[in-house]
Amino acid sequence: MRLLLACWLCVLLAACQSSQDETTAADSSVGQPVAVDAAEAITYPETKTVAVVDNYHGTEVADPYRWLEDDVRESSEVAVWVAAQNEVTDAYLDSLPGRAAIHQRLTELWNYERYSVPFSAGGRVFYTRNDGLQNQSVLYVQDDPDSAARVLIDPNSWSQDGTVALSETVPSPDGRWLAYGVQDGGSDWRTWKIMDIDSGQLLADELSWLKFTSASWAKDNSGFYYSRYPAPRTGQELQSLNLNQRVYFHQLGTAQDQDMLVHATPDHPDWGHFSEVTEDGRYLVITTWVGTDSRYRITIKDLQQDTSIALIDSFDYDYSFITNQDSLLYFRTNNDAPKNRVVAIDLKQPEPAAWQEVIPESEHVLTSIDFVGGRFIAEYLEDAKSAIRLFAVDGAPAGGVTLPGIGNATGFTGDAADTETYFSFSSFDTPPSIYRYQVASGERSLFKQAQVDFDPDDYVVKQVFYRSKDGTRVPMFIAHRQGLELNGRQPTLLYGYGGFDIALTPNYSTRWLAWMEMGGVFALANLRGGGEYGRDWHQAGTKLQKQNVFDDFIAAAEYLIDNQYTNSDKLAVMGGSNGGLLVGALVNQRPELFAAALPMVGVMDMLRFHQFTAGRFWTDDYGSADNPEEFAALYAYSPYHNLQDGVDYPATLVTTADRDDRVVPGHSFKYAARLQQAHAGDAPVMIRIETRAGHGGGTATTKAIELLADQYVFLAANLGINLAE
Repeated sequence: MRLLLACWLCVLLAACQSSQDETTAADSSVGQPVAVDAAEAITYPETKTVAVVDNYHGTEVADPYRWLEDDVRESSEVAVWVAAQNEVTDAYLDSLPGRAAIHQRLTELWNYERYSVPFSAGGRVFYTRNDGLQNQSVLYVQDDPDSAARVLIDPNSWSQDGTVALSETVPSPDGRWLAYGVQDGGSDWRTWKIMDIDSGQLLADELSWLKFTSASWAKDNSGFYYSRYPAPRTGQELQSLNLNQRVYFHQLGTAQDQDMLVHATPDHPDWGHFSEVTEDGRYLVITTWVGTDSRYRITIKDLQQDTSIALIDSFDYDYSFITNQDSLLYFRTNNDAPKNRVVAIDLKQPEPAAWQEVIPESEHVLTSIDFVGGRFIAEYLEDAKSAIRLFAVDGAPAGGVTLPGIGNATGFTGDAADTETYFSFSSFDTPPSIYRYQVASGERSLFKQAQVDFDPDDYVVKQVFYRSKDGTRVPMFIAHRQGLELNGRQPTLLYGYGGFDIALTPNYSTRWLAWMEMGGVFALANLRGGGEYGRDWHQAGTKLQKQNVFDDFIAAAEYLIDNQYTNSDKLAVMGGSNGGLLVGALVNQRPELFAAALPMVGVMDMLRFHQFTAGRFWTDDYGSADNPEEFAALYAYSPYHNLQDGVDYPATLVTTADRDDRVVPGHSFKYAARLQQAHAGDAPVMIRIETRAGHGGGTATTKAIELLADQYVFLAANLGINLAE
């Protein structure tokens, strides 16, 4: 299964991090905090409270801001509150010196060509390109790898404000048709359409209410398999739980209501399904999931015989489909291999005793694998850095791919008959380069290279290891300008995630380059709960052990202070989605350790998250307040519930968006209201709410630059960075 289901379902920010790369203000120097007296200058909007008390297993828990959970598009009262908060926040940010300069420099740095990793179908090559400041990337096609490219879809023409995006793109095996998703205003919902690639004409076909799915074409190119949910009730599109996902087959040229139901589990409405046709067209592999923990059931439908078998009938392990050879199906799995291995299962003898181990577990984590040109191309993480190894079909080692340096490599997709593939490589100080790779010879040639307005030799990237509270060894990347003086006074931005088996790797991002150009130190901590070291590392940061993640992040901050990078007056923390929860928990647990905090689209109410949209999937990682033991753990760190009256909290800029239907904005609304009520200090604590945006995916470039400029001028004011105008 080449698409990572967890990346759709988990609280994830990576989608809006990797491609939005630009940098900040002109010449800067470190000095005293900007002279803005928050105590005198800021009057927060009054937020009403309501008498709502829930009883959890005998514990009464007040929820005075429950009314802020209502959809801002449906509640005029919430809309008034949002407008009032934005007015206060914008007035504060606009008063800070350097906001315009940061925005200008970000715009300059953002303005470079960006390409996606190409993929092929029917001899054609597809990729996206952004000329630099386009709100949305444009899809290009080449009729063969060496022909000129032409524009296939330009989503910038779809809306005036740039908030309608092209999401998934899946060409038919013969390269004639393209099925693609349209994302409106950042929502996870997609509308799918079909294009004739030769003519560029659209078919009348239109599929609605698709979420957490892709399309997989039939071998004869007559249509494709996909998953969809029932249409939500009017007014509940961005809040209601996602239940009863089903697999359908769509025949080209027909209406959606004529689509054939292929697979459903009505007795288990919480189960979701992802389908993939094998390359030979013989089988449909249906992967059933119940959460984000990469534990799957596998159903195999024989499309010739019209029969089905339950190949894997329990949610015990990860079984990610790779490829097949006749009745022999290959899977990556963590069954008896916490860091993953590859097994072959013959449908003629599917019992576990007959499985064949093809590639055994390594000391490093096997994160993804494809079968291209007769070779398995395996991507491993070695202390959070990429390593690429090749294996023959029988699992014999067949060399590796030499990477340009220490960083992150992605791509290597394709089919068994392909002779070449593409991959991208980048690091904190290395903008993305895309390579064309010949599988048989190992020859690598540069396909596209980003040209960014900076000199990589001006920056230093290192990896360090530190000990967490319980003695666990944790890696962290640190990047900054050459010649930085370790005097304990450098403004430092510490970033983390720590959840859902997601590994943070040394990717290039303009946001980090921008911070370093301002004179700041950037640090990325690889916390437990992530996927850096396999299943055990992930599980050590979940449910009753979630506090390990916070301890790891606190220890990272203490390392930076102890090793003379910074001090508590110069240290900021940043994280998005699950990372927003991380920041919120740390602000509560160690408010004196940081000067500023940027929790983005965070999961802040740990007792009610599972009652909205995709939140129910996250109980794999978090647990559920419905369970007494898990409730106690959740209640102990829930950011919203653990703010204390009379505490001097760090300067905090909460950010969210009105159409976020992954982590609904009510999380951030409630947290910000309670923080403003509890806060006893002079530092600003405020919220910035974007309009016509969601969890991050599909965000218009203009909105991304504006958000980052606001975040960095906020940090500059509260960490003491004096920006030269």
